Amino acid sequence: MKEKNIILTARVLSMVFTPFYLPLVGLMALFIFSYMSLLPWQYKLMVLGLVYIFTILLPSIFIHLYRRYQGWDLIELGTRERRMVPYVISILCYFGCYYLMTMLHIPSFMARILLAALLIQILCAVINVWWKISTHSAAIGGVAGAIVAFSFLFSFNPNWWLCVVLIIAGMVGSSRIILRQHSLAQVLTGFLVGLVLGFFTII
Repeated sequence: MKEKNIILTARVLSMVFTPFYLPLVGLMALFIFSYMSLLPWQYKLMVLGLVYIFTILLPSIFIHLYRRYQGWDLIELGTRERRMVPYVISILCYFGCYYLMTMLHIPSFMARILLAALLIQILCAVINVWWKISTHSAAIGGVAGAIVAFSFLFSFNPNWWLCVVLIIAGMVGSSRIILRQHSLAQVLTGFLVGLVLGFFTII
């Protein structure tokens, strides 16, 4: 019974902390810690809504439809050979969001968050050709890198936020290992890839 509860918890963590949330979390942090907190709430909601549609809603729907069409469950979709189409779907959605943000002249700090998430997706897709890397860990690593970058740009203490992110990263990484989707090396590599790209794209 305990083993079933552990597996159920791991599945819930994997679903709740999906890689698609990186841009949304980054933008929310930007609206809290930067001068952009002064922007009208209508504008913030418009930006967050746009990002939600293109980076969470659309990729989730299209990947779900693709999985149903193939007749695979989530475990089967997680194999390295079957991950390329979901990568391409999410990359196209992220690129579409980045393009729209550029066309709407949304400030560069916001666009950099999308660019960081897009680069993480692309690099993970390239690595996946030879080796199965954890995109869940890469996403949470990107959040950590973005927080550190914003702390330099806007001179705030990131310690508490980093502690929360690192705890979540440990929980998510552990859940991926428990579900036998990744090894420890794949989880750690994913986190480092996200951390580096998130930091240097934002800074």
